[in-house]
Amino acid sequence: MQLGEIIANTLAVLLLVCFLASTFFLFGKPLWPEQHARMVIIPAVDRMTTASTAPNGTPVLPDTFDTSLAHPRPS
Repeated sequence: MQLGEIIANTLAVLLLVCFLASTFFLFGKPLWPEQHARMVIIPAVDRMTTASTAPNGTPVLPDTFDTSLAHPRPS
């Protein structure tokens, strides 16, 4: 091999390595999974407002409360 072929092959390999590295960097997922904290912070609840019901058993809610946004009670 001549010196020019060695230099050309070396530069071609470096170019290929840079292309593959940039492709993995831009479009690939990380090699190790990301760590996510799976914890829920439950704020303190005021018992007087959450447990208040009318004499007929329906909950007493403010006028601005949108009942379509409320999630059903989990079973």
